[in-house]
Amino acid sequence: MSQPLATTPSLQAVTESIIFPPGDIYSDEPPLESDLHREQIDLLIRLIKWWWRDRQDFYTTGNLTIYFSPNQKKSEEFRGPDFFVVLDTEKKDRKSWVVWQEDGKYPNVIIELLSNSTASVDKGLKKQIYQNTFRTPDYFWFDPNNLELQGFHLVDGQYQDLVPTESGWLWSQQLGLYLAVYLGKLRFFTPDKQLVMLPEEEANQQLQQVNQQLEQTNQQLEQERQRAAILAERLRAAGIDPEQIF
Repeated sequence: MSQPLATTPSLQAVTESIIFPPGDIYSDEPPLESDLHREQIDLLIRLIKWWWRDRQDFYTTGNLTIYFSPNQKKSEEFRGPDFFVVLDTEKKDRKSWVVWQEDGKYPNVIIELLSNSTASVDKGLKKQIYQNTFRTPDYFWFDPNNLELQGFHLVDGQYQDLVPTESGWLWSQQLGLYLAVYLGKLRFFTPDKQLVMLPEEEANQQLQQVNQQLEQTNQQLEQERQRAAILAERLRAAGIDPEQIF
């Protein structure tokens, strides 16, 4: 007597039933809109990493998928912010941010870069997800083309518009830094309004300071040389050979 054929589960059913071990879920983000967007994201990441280079309790990246399915499935709930920072976590490289493998943590700060194809989603659906699901305290969007900058802070579960300073700067409570447009780029500034610089910018500033000090020293030496020349002429006029004094 023939045996009944075993039912073979579909590939999709098998895939979705798998609970992936830590680090095995790769990011799945589309290409960036332009070089301008990529350069801005890279700049923000480098700035935070350099500013907090002595800290080991944060993670920052950009254009990386955040998986947050309550069923722990990578095919269900996911978003890819252009830039985000997670505080009170281990500083290490990741293939993606998987909420259920990261003690349930979501980003503390998110920055989306607007474009013609993403602006409506960034200002609508994503804002609602970051407010209601992620509960991300600080959310900003920035348009690299027209330099539009707007920010929000979570208050009693609702995003409230951040009020810019007279210079148009926005304060990030989570970062302890201002966000502002500087030379056509979104940059960070310290509470005392100093630009957060890249390592090469710091080195260039230090070199400029050294050159200024050298210039001041050379000016002082030239002034002393001129005084010595004047004194020597006066001594000669009085019949005294300056070379015989010492």
